[in-house]
Amino acid sequence: MSDSGQRNASPPGDVTRRDFLRSSAALAALPGLGAQHDRQQGGPGSARRRPNILIYISDQFRWDVLSAYGLNPMHLTPNLDAMARRGTLFQSHVTNQPVCGPSRACLFTGQYQNKNGVWRNGLGLQSDTATLATELRKSGYTANYVGKWHLAPTPPGTPNTPEARGPVAPEHRGGFDDFWQASNELEWTSHPYEGDLYDTNGKPIHFSGEYRVDFITGLAKQFLSTVREPFLLVVSQLEVHHQNDCNCFVAPNGYAERYENPFVPEDLKFFPGDWQKQLPNYYGSVASIDHSIGELRSTLAHRGLEDDTIFLFLADHGCHFRTRNNEYKRSPHESSIHVPLVIQGPGFDRSLNIPEITTQIDLTPTLLSAAGVPVPAGMQGRSFLPLLDRKIDGWRNEAFIQISESQCGRALRTPEWTYAVAASGGAKASAAASGRYREECLYNLFADPHELLNLAGRRDDPKLVHGFGTPPQQAAAELRERLLARMVEAGEAPAEIEERQVES
Repeated sequence: MSDSGQRNASPPGDVTRRDFLRSSAALAALPGLGAQHDRQQGGPGSARRRPNILIYISDQFRWDVLSAYGLNPMHLTPNLDAMARRGTLFQSHVTNQPVCGPSRACLFTGQYQNKNGVWRNGLGLQSDTATLATELRKSGYTANYVGKWHLAPTPPGTPNTPEARGPVAPEHRGGFDDFWQASNELEWTSHPYEGDLYDTNGKPIHFSGEYRVDFITGLAKQFLSTVREPFLLVVSQLEVHHQNDCNCFVAPNGYAERYENPFVPEDLKFFPGDWQKQLPNYYGSVASIDHSIGELRSTLAHRGLEDDTIFLFLADHGCHFRTRNNEYKRSPHESSIHVPLVIQGPGFDRSLNIPEITTQIDLTPTLLSAAGVPVPAGMQGRSFLPLLDRKIDGWRNEAFIQISESQCGRALRTPEWTYAVAASGGAKASAAASGRYREECLYNLFADPHELLNLAGRRDDPKLVHGFGTPPQQAAAELRERLLARMVEAGEAPAEIEERQVES
């Protein structure tokens, strides 16, 4: 497949000036979420309007490249920044499984891997699984999907061909039973300027000469031009994920040249990895995603749907550019597990930053609650809607993380600490769980936000934490017990964690 072709869209920029003209006082005066959902549709006496929901997933998108977080000066994301100013920006959103399929399974089911069954790529959702799509459809929504899916089963030995990796049978679509233009593994059915998605009947939808992000955006815009309400639409891009068969990131033509002297995040510059050659194309891909966001927001505004649609942007995992293991994710580090989350729309247009930790399994319960739809009892996540009203009492401010494929690992992320363990003995990367783990990482995020100093096995020298928080060994003991409890609570069998010996 050729990567030649020219990008049709104009350079990224802010969507409209309307975002800047909205009054903060007016936003602060908005009624609560339930009241906003009770707005009238049409004239007096017409039916109550329920919010549409548009979820936009960018694969392997680092949280800190979004300018609204204040850590990257490249100004790559003006449209997402506008969303953050108008809507709600989540400062500490964490994926429960830092790899494509399992992360998406957590998102759509509100369950950990041991409950939804998807602990590694290639394991599809069970056909009877309750998902965001199935529950919204019960309440009259249509459930629609465009782009990368990665939740249909691909048994070992499945060839890396479009025919084997692309079409998804209806029973493996997780309840997205209406509009469907997707590929199970888009990385194997396309290149950045040529490839195939598949329609509801499994027939290929070919594109050539157009950048993949723009093509998928165009499909979503076509859908929005005729959609009936209420709807759920997921737009799932492969970018900014690397292209598997060349182990490279590919920006739109001409975009990498804009970022030839890029800002280097602090967590990368002290490690070899491959960020030196990859960042310009990575940043160019980020800019293309932001432009796509602007296109969809403009389409919603043109159709008069902007104020009635919850628009959610997030990633399935981050990217550490081979600085933490021999690939790009599947590690307990911030660059893998900390992902962006911005939500705009009814109930979320508050110009608000949320500091508390939220996770992928919380998203479906939150969106169901926002739509007034009951949350199934089997979902393990929690709605974070109370946080928007700053009702934080009882919110457990930590994330439980399960890691597979690179290792069989578990981690706990709190505001101050990341504590991670990996399986010892016979259970390694090929296992879903283990009965025995060994301490691997301990980072003090207050003193060392870029995770340059692993405190696991270090003596309790106060200088190691620079006056912040609990001494490392005391923290490790406390976190060890909390992690073991979280594993059991998530539905895993009881396990043991071997302490890392203190270095002399």
